[in-house]
Amino acid sequence: MIKAERAAHVLERLEGLYPETPIPLDHKDPYTLLIAVLLSAQCTDERVNKITPALFELADTPKGMALQPVEKIREIIKPCGLSPRKSVAISELSKILVDKYEGQVPENMEALEELPGVGHKTASVVMSQAFGEPAFPVDTHIHRLAQRWKLTNGKNVVQTEKDLKRAFPRERWNKLHLQIIFYGREYCTARGCDGTVCPICRELFPDRKRAVKTKK
Repeated sequence: MIKAERAAHVLERLEGLYPETPIPLDHKDPYTLLIAVLLSAQCTDERVNKITPALFELADTPKGMALQPVEKIREIIKPCGLSPRKSVAISELSKILVDKYEGQVPENMEALEELPGVGHKTASVVMSQAFGEPAFPVDTHIHRLAQRWKLTNGKNVVQTEKDLKRAFPRERWNKLHLQIIFYGREYCTARGCDGTVCPICRELFPDRKRAVKTKK
């Protein structure tokens, strides 16, 4: 298969497997999604979803969170890891949203990336899942699978994002990035598949014998 044929096959298979793509992180609005995605860095979605109820009971708006002591935020989110840095980021970005954006999460990639603790991937998730803007956030699952499926040269996540945006229709980006994550967790895991085991890897490369080593 050429790259375009592989991309088309992936689209068809993933749509069949995951016709519905519920957002894995529990939230009720753009702000709570932003906080949940920030917390998910080096932490599983399942753990984040166990922590956010207590955090959002403490405060679930920028104004409310800005009034909370950083220490109190840190104590709640400690099980997520990186709590000193994340708690400061949550406090600071909440104050910025109040002071600069009237307590609203900006619908702008550049503005989001300027917020403390919010990198390109987090901003992309918020833009796609909260505001419906086409984006292709690349996490470790997507980066790994894109290399196994030869949809990218795999130099880094930045290049992977560019390659995937070129490979797939813009109107499919938001749903597809979740479909790939779901597939990566269920079938094409880091240890359970090496590019030769899972159904899609076998379908795309039936003659592949060697494992695919993920480039960071």
